[in-house]
Amino acid sequence: MIFPRVSVIGSGTMGHGIAHVAAGAGSSVLLYDIDAERVAAAIQKITANLNKGVEKGKVSAADRDATLGRIRGVTVLSEAAEADLVIEAIPERIELKTDLFVALDARASAGTVFATNTSSLSVAAIGATLRDPSRLVGLHFFNPVHLMPLLEVVVHAGTSPEVAEKARQFGAEIGKECITVRDSPGFASSRLGIALGMEAIRMLEEGVASAEDIDKAMVLGYRHPVGPLRLTDMVGLDVRLAIGEYLFEKLGNPSFNPPELLRRMVAEGRLGAKVGKGFYRW
Repeated sequence: MIFPRVSVIGSGTMGHGIAHVAAGAGSSVLLYDIDAERVAAAIQKITANLNKGVEKGKVSAADRDATLGRIRGVTVLSEAAEADLVIEAIPERIELKTDLFVALDARASAGTVFATNTSSLSVAAIGATLRDPSRLVGLHFFNPVHLMPLLEVVVHAGTSPEVAEKARQFGAEIGKECITVRDSPGFASSRLGIALGMEAIRMLEEGVASAEDIDKAMVLGYRHPVGPLRLTDMVGLDVRLAIGEYLFEKLGNPSFNPPELLRRMVAEGRLGAKVGKGFYRW
C-alpha cells in the first residue's frame, strides 16, 4: 500500500465510506470523530454494508472480518494525525476545514499527505494556512463510497506532482477509477451535477413533469444510474443548496442559482433520504 496508515477525520456518510474502502484495500485506518458514539455508529454502518456484501456473495466473510479488524475508532485528534495519509471528511464549511488542517499540521509528521474530500470548495483556499500547501490534494469520493467507482483527484497550483501521483496510486489501490481535475469551483463532477440537479428542480417547480418522470428521463434516456432528483435526496437537499449557492457566487452562472422550491424544502426540513423525506419518501 502506498499509504499503510490512513486516518479519516469525520465519521459521517462520506467518512465511514472512505474508512471502509481504505481498510478493505489493506490500510490500517483510524476513524476520528468528536465523540465515541458517532464513531461507534459509523463502524456499525460499515459492518452492515460489509454484511450486505457477504449476503450478496460480493465479499467473503474472511475479508469482512479482516476489513473491520483494520479499522479503529479514535476521539483524540493528535492520535489521528499519526498517519501516512489524513483525509478530511467534515461538513462543507471552509472555516471548519481550515481550522482542522491547522490543528493537523501542528501534529502530523512532515511526510504526511493531507487530503480534503470537499465536493466544491477551493482546495488551495483550504490549504492556504498549511506550512507546506504542496502536500494537500483533493480526494472527492462519491456516495456510497464502497460502491461508486469514481474518485476525483483535485490538484491546486501548489500541489506537488509527487503528492498527486501518490493520490492516484492510492485511488487505484482502493479500486477507484481516477480523474485528475484542476482546482476550480465545483471541479468537474459537482459543476456538471449541480447544473443538472438545479435544472431538474426548476422543471419540477414549473410543473413540467413529476419527479419520477424527470428522473426516468435521465435514467432511461441518458443511462444515468439514478435521476437528478433522487440523487439530490441521497446527497441531501441542504448540501446541494450550499453547493449551488457557492457555485453561483463564484461563477455568476444563473444555472447554479438554487430554485425557490429547493430553498423552501430545506427550510421545512425536507432534506432527503437522511430524514426520510425530500423529493421522495424514504
